[in-house]
Order: sequence, then structure tokens, then C-alpha cells
Amino acid sequence: MSNNKKTSRRKFLVKGGLGTLGVLAIGTYVFRNPIRRKTLEISESLIPPYNGSGTEANLWFEITKENKVVLHSSKVEMGQGTFTGLAQMVADELDVSIEQINVVGAASATGIVDGLSTGGSLSIASLWVPLREMAATMREMVKGEAAKKMGVAVSSLSTKDGVVSGGGKTMTYAEVAKDVTDWDVPSTPDLRSVDTYKYVGKPVPRVDLAAKVFGDPIFGMDAEMPDMLHAAVIRPEHIGATFKSVDTSKAAGMSGVVKIVETPDWVGVIAKSFSQALSAKRAIKVEWDIPKKWTESEIKEMLQVGKGDRMITQKIGGALDSEEEGVVSMEFSSPIGAHAQLEPNGAVAHVADGKATIILSTQVVGITQKQVASALGLKKKNVNIIPTFLGGGFGRRLNTSHAVTAAKLSQAVGKPVKYFFTRKEEFQNDTFRPPTHHIMRGKLNANGFLDSLEHHYASGDVAINSVLMPGIANTILGTDIGAMRGANIMYGKIKNHRSVQWHTTLPFATSWWRSLGLLANTFAIESFIDEMALKAGKNPVGFRLAMLGTEGNQARIRKVIEVAAEKSGYTNEVVGNKAMGFAASIDTGSPCAQVVEVSIVDKEIKVHKVTCVLDCGVAVNPDQVRAQCEGSIVMGMSGALHEKMTIKDGQLYPTIYGPYEMALMRNSPKEIDVHLVQGAEVPLPVGEPPIGPIGAAIGNAVRRLTGKRVVDLPMRV
Repeated sequence: MSNNKKTSRRKFLVKGGLGTLGVLAIGTYVFRNPIRRKTLEISESLIPPYNGSGTEANLWFEITKENKVVLHSSKVEMGQGTFTGLAQMVADELDVSIEQINVVGAASATGIVDGLSTGGSLSIASLWVPLREMAATMREMVKGEAAKKMGVAVSSLSTKDGVVSGGGKTMTYAEVAKDVTDWDVPSTPDLRSVDTYKYVGKPVPRVDLAAKVFGDPIFGMDAEMPDMLHAAVIRPEHIGATFKSVDTSKAAGMSGVVKIVETPDWVGVIAKSFSQALSAKRAIKVEWDIPKKWTESEIKEMLQVGKGDRMITQKIGGALDSEEEGVVSMEFSSPIGAHAQLEPNGAVAHVADGKATIILSTQVVGITQKQVASALGLKKKNVNIIPTFLGGGFGRRLNTSHAVTAAKLSQAVGKPVKYFFTRKEEFQNDTFRPPTHHIMRGKLNANGFLDSLEHHYASGDVAINSVLMPGIANTILGTDIGAMRGANIMYGKIKNHRSVQWHTTLPFATSWWRSLGLLANTFAIESFIDEMALKAGKNPVGFRLAMLGTEGNQARIRKVIEVAAEKSGYTNEVVGNKAMGFAASIDTGSPCAQVVEVSIVDKEIKVHKVTCVLDCGVAVNPDQVRAQCEGSIVMGMSGALHEKMTIKDGQLYPTIYGPYEMALMRNSPKEIDVHLVQGAEVPLPVGEPPIGPIGAAIGNAVRRLTGKRVVDLPMRV
């Protein structure tokens, strides 16, 4: 790389974005709650700029001798279709075809490490400007080098499908790039108008489709290294338990066992095969120190509105006097939830000669690199994290302590070691979706609309105490921004409305789960809104519209509600044995409304059809956006109707699929009708916003069928 680089608009945006966050942080600390609430309001729809290393275009793009382009993505692929969307963005600015692009997760050794990791539904949205600018810059770099080799002016050159043409000559990108070691980097060119793009905004087949259809080894569990050993690990099964004594004498002499590693937190068996490691693990005798056997009722007692740390996350107008005449109050709850992703966590690690290589499914390449380096006493640059495709993420891959475990096991034997959780261990060592408790209060005015509305919500950790949120951020914000997702009231014309968070750290690990607090918070708010509409004798669609403004996000929320009502043919009446339920939410700037058609058969809630309307701004790949909506809806249904972890004898239960109920194919709607509206000129988050309304929409339909309000998840009738 030559030294004649200039500060591009992209780099300016990155620096500017960080500067803004710094100012907000200082203001928050000085002025406390009013500025905190303003910061939280901004954060609800803020799309942060790329905040990572490796911003040189030729680090992201590798031109192969076959005239293909390898994009080293700072975001990982966990089934959401991100690699395809990124390929579309690159193709339109780099002037190559989709078929010429191969997208891989960037290993930390490339120098590309995303400071925001992969999550929050931000992959496409946060890279929308910087990735296209880097692609455009790379295009101009290729043209500049081609001009030298062809002996023509750069201005005479054009590019198409990976070929540079001009002056009666042509060269492929591969021919141009051959033997080039020192690129001239021009100022970042202006981006093309989106309406001129060939790929963005169009349905494009997924770039990872063939690999998944043919079962290529692309997931963490597929990873292997030469001369690899296998490991099984013993961890506590009771909440808060620690090792009292360990007897490894029998296991140490078993067939295939290479070494047993003991630490204060775990005991690992390294063997020639996984079955040998597992057999030896079962032969180890452990005596546990269990200071307390927690019960589910004790957790529920801890986690209640009115207990824990209090923070007003939204405050408009005056407070509601709960003793005042006409005030309606209702309570809602949601249980502990597991991630239950198909691929359990684990890693393949090789530590030798002061260096470490770790292959794993992770959403946090940079954090994993830092954790491994710290645990092993290595320099970060000597730890290479190679991300794979994820067999389900949903926030579970934000916590990768198993990478450290695998690295320590490898360090102990000086050979590569593969270590993965069993299914039971995955359930027991999850970082669970925290349970929640909600109290909704509201009062109608003389016109039959809400004059006052309050949402009090209690939750365990989501962002707080997680690897993504350092202690200083929690102190500055004064709240758990993960638990807050969807908790604030979106109806701007309600004169008095507020939301109050009550935070408690539970005795077991809880953290990020797809959509964070959105599903539970929307269930409480939109169920209560529906109940108040019924109390007022009003149509729930018109009731909502009357409480929304006509500008900004208020107008966008209004639009998705109107379109959902129209496309579904919403009716407030029970027709035959079916009823419709309506709900809406806005998450990270993407409003979504849903209408469900529901019946009840043999005390089982059946969802027949879901109409979903989403405004995600520019839909880079409309087909993939619709698929994301479908996946979110089914996952939200699973959480609303089936999923629940409990505590038995001090242990989290269940520990296998089956007893841990999830939505199956037979539970899925026969029809999911997705409509996209564009209320913004940039891509906005897609992966999580459609989860928001589904639980409340189902509950609202059940209310019409039974006359009773379901207030607890998972729903039972």
C-alpha cells in the first residue's frame, strides 16, 4: 500500500460517528436522567457507522486469478442472508457480477475486525455506505492500475463484469491485479444513484445456497485441523455450584486419553476421539459445593416491578396516579428462554510457538481474539480468529468463553484440539433470555382514547454484564438498553406516557436473545392497547391511528398499520371459529404491523395466517427481507406459544429438545403474507423487528375468541 492516501468521506463518517457518541456520553454523565433519556431515544433508531479496523479497500477485496472477487466480510453469516446483501452492494459499485463474488467471514489476521460485531440487525444497515464506498474505491484503484498497464488515460476506461475496457484494449481485473503489490488509493469517489443499480433492490439467489444444499463443511462443527485431538469438559450443572473435589484416577488410564486438564471452573479430558473423551469424562468422580438450590418461585420473587434498580427510560407529560378513578392496570410476564440454536457452541484451537489459531462460529471476532489473547498471555496480533458460518446465532454466539477453553486445552498438549458442548451442556450453559414482569396502567379520556399510559417492566441482564457492554457504558446509560428494546410507548399523541425499567441481575447468566426485550415488551404494551380499545368500544386499528402523529417515525408507523389492516381485510368480529388479532411495534427504526388469523382447537392455539407489513427502508434483497420476516414470525410464535425454561432442584431445565418445546412445522401458519413499504432512503434493520408484534397479535385474537385476556407467555387457553 502506498502512502498517498487521503481521508475519504467514509473515514470521516466513521470518526464523526465516534465523536458524536463521545459527546453524548459526556452529556449523559453530566446532566443525568434527562439527557440519558434523550440518548436512549436516539439509540433506539441510530444506525452506527462502521467502527472497526482494516478500512483499506484492498484488505476487504481479494481478486483471484480466475477473475473472481473474494469479499472478506466484517460481518458473519448466521442464516440471515447478510453475505448475499453485501455481495449485491459490492457488485453494483465494483462492476462485477454476483456470480463473480465469493463472500467469507474476515479472519482477524486480515486486519478487518468489526468493533460492533454482528448483531442488532445492523449488518446491512451499518455497512450500507462504507462497503459501497470501499467497492467504488477498489474499482477506481483497478482502473488506475489498468491505465498504467494499457498506457491510456484513466478517464477513457470503463468497467463491466470484472473487465476494464478503453482505447481499444481490455483487461480482466485479474490481469490488472497480477503482480501489483503497491496500490495507489484515490479519494473516495461519489456513489452511484441507487435507482441505477443492477442488483440492489432486486431478488438475487443466495450466494451461500449451493454450499448449504450440498452440505459443504462451512459450519464451526465441521472444522478440522491436522493431527487434531478431541475434548470433553465437565462444568457445574447446578446454579452457582463449584468444584469441591475431583477424582480423575480412573479416567486418566482409559483408552485414548491423552491428558486431563483441571481448572477452578472446569475439568477437561483430551483424547484421540470424542467418544473416548466423553467416556473418560463420565468416569470422573466430582463432589460439588452447592450453596443454594434455587427454585423458579424464588426467581419470580426477585424479578418484579418495584424491585431492583429503577430507571425512567421514557417520560412525556405527567405521571399516572394508580389510585385515580378510571385507571386500568394489568400485569404480564414472560419466562426464561433458551437460544436452542441447532449447532451447539465449541471451537477448534491450535496453540503453539506463542501463537493461537481458533476456528469457531462467533458473532464477536474481535472480542474472542481479545479474550483468548488475555487468557493465554499472548499479543492480540498473535491470535487469529477464523469465523465460520453459524448454525444459528440469535445472540448466543456473542458469548464465546468456549474459545478460551479450547485454546487452553490445546496449549496443554501442544496440538490442535476440538471441543464442543453436548446438547445438554448447551442448554445448561446458555446465556438465557431473561424472564420479565410488566405492569401496564392506562386511563381513557372523555373521547375514549388514552390520555395516560405507563409501562413498568422488570428484567434480568441483557446488555448489562455482557461482553458487548463495558461497565462504563452501563454507568453512563443507567439502564439495560437490551431489556429496553420495544419498552417505550410509540404512540406520540398520548398526552402522558412513560416507561420505567426495573433491573435485577439473576443468579444465572442471562444476555442477548434475538430481539432482546422486544417480544415481551410488545406483548405487554400491545395487549394492553388492545384491551383499552375494547373497553372504549373502538376498532383497535382506528384506536391506534388516533394516537399517532403524522410526521417522521409516527407517519411510518401509521403507514404500516394502515397497510396491514388493508391487506389483511382486518375485522374485529369473530368469523366462524376464527378471529383476527392486530399488533404493531417499531424496533431500531423499522416499524412493523401484523395481523393474525387464529382458531382454538382442543385447547391449542392455531395460527392460520399472518399478514406482516414492514418498513425497513431500502430492501437490498426483497426476497431475503421477506424470508427474514417469515423466520422472525415463526421464531416469535415459538417464543409466544411454546418455549419456556424452568428451574428444578437448582438446575435449569429442560436440557434436550422435546421437553423444551418449540414451534414445529405443524405449528407454522399455512400462509405468511409479507408486504414491504419504503419510508426511508437507506436500509434499516430487518432481522429482529418482525418478532415484535406476533405475540401480542396472537393474544389479541385469542381475546376475541375466548373473551379472556392471556397475560403470560407461553400462552395457554
